[in-house]
Amino acid sequence: MTLPQHLVPSLDGVVVGATVGVDGDEAHHAVAVRRLRVGEPVTLADGVGRVVTGRVSSTGKRVFEIEVVDVIDVPEPVPSLTVVQALPKGDRGELAVEVLTEIGVARLVPWAASRSVAVWKGERAVKSHAKWQSTAREAAKQARRAWHPVVDPLASTTDVAGVVAAADLAVVLHEDAVEPLAALAVPDLGEIVLVVGPEGGLSDDEVAILERAGAVTARLGAEVLRTSTAGVAAAAAILSRTRRWA
Repeated sequence: MTLPQHLVPSLDGVVVGATVGVDGDEAHHAVAVRRLRVGEPVTLADGVGRVVTGRVSSTGKRVFEIEVVDVIDVPEPVPSLTVVQALPKGDRGELAVEVLTEIGVARLVPWAASRSVAVWKGERAVKSHAKWQSTAREAAKQARRAWHPVVDPLASTTDVAGVVAAADLAVVLHEDAVEPLAALAVPDLGEIVLVVGPEGGLSDDEVAILERAGAVTARLGAEVLRTSTAGVAAAAAILSRTRRWA
């Protein structure tokens, strides 16, 4: 069984034999909820590739320390996978973020598509974005990821077109597409972008804008999936054809 992971802001300069402290909510959960004890082995990650393993040397109410016994620098996974996720309704957005994070997505872009039922505005936008970030962080820890995903602020269709234009491969899921996802050539390097539309589907204008930016449309199987599950199904299909899942 893999060791539990805790996230810290930075592990720069940490070497074997060093003492690293964890405080705040992260430590409170470990000590008060998980009942972390002195001598117990744990891992710490900074979310940008460095992971250290150590044994707990002390605990407090909202703090614990470990003595480092191993330091690993994990290269960033390639190809990088970005998922543009149209806003789902209810808590399905957090579900999508959770499962996409677990399978290794590097970047999540919440998208205000024209047919999205959910709307992020004002204070709700701030809270919803923070919730996606928190969900991604906890899912990355659960999955023992060395590199944690970035969650972008809410994007417009113009913003998404810019993300598509910068990609080495950009795929828009579309149930009316002729090309199946399985037929696309997947690069082994660079950035892959996957665009997942809302429950109501993509508008013709959105498809046209994204195609002009360089995207190709593709379909999954005969089944029509919900937006919160279509992304993880397509992402898994793509990753299975890269060196990451070889």
